[in-house]
Amino acid sequence: MMVVMVFGTVITVKAQEKAYVMWESITLTPDNTKLKVLETNMRKHNQTYHKEGPYKAYVYHISTGPNIGKIVWEMGPLTYSHLDKRPKEGGHDEDWRDNILPYVKKMSNGEYWKKDKELSNTDMLDQDNNSHPLLYIRYLEVVKGEGHNVKYLFTQISKTVKAMEGENPWSIYYNEFRQGDLGRHIATVSAMKNWAELDKDQDFKETFKKVNGEKSWQAFIENMNDTFSNSWDEIWSFDAKMSGR
Repeated sequence: MMVVMVFGTVITVKAQEKAYVMWESITLTPDNTKLKVLETNMRKHNQTYHKEGPYKAYVYHISTGPNIGKIVWEMGPLTYSHLDKRPKEGGHDEDWRDNILPYVKKMSNGEYWKKDKELSNTDMLDQDNNSHPLLYIRYLEVVKGEGHNVKYLFTQISKTVKAMEGENPWSIYYNEFRQGDLGRHIATVSAMKNWAELDKDQDFKETFKKVNGEKSWQAFIENMNDTFSNSWDEIWSFDAKMSGR
């Protein structure tokens, strides 16, 4: 019985470890002279091979920052096990090669982003990306040797976001593979219904002090500066047509 209990516990723990949310993400630099063809072909490709389940595809346009004009193709949510059975036969690879790549100047940032489910605050979201078509992405680069501060800092931020008035869907993702000098270590994502949300005064600082302590703000700012060497923002706009919707 003890053996059964021990192995039962191990199986449960392993099952919990596998219960994670991850996305595959690729950045595409389109040939702007062939955007209409790319749009048509991408829509058809996603409708055919990435319509449902863990292989469902989502396409976004980067609207701000140094990567403006580029396209992000995402697949998921999925696990590593799903990748062994990802679409590749039945014409998938040939279609991507012949009908997508000729209209793309460059592919970059092939990444896998794993969600911190504990700290994220996205339970209110449904599966309809049209309800929150804008994503506010903030990338952060962690200073070497300062990774131990990350969990603590984002726990403070998470508690603040969850305490703010209204619905504030926010999540945090960790890049699964080393990035070298690219610096794309962590990304936080805020889902927005429209641009007007940026005009709202959410009073993050005051809520932060209420949740984490009246004297916590200055220490938080200093800790952030010590932990992250760089950060930058991007706004992504969901393209339902290219996503095959």
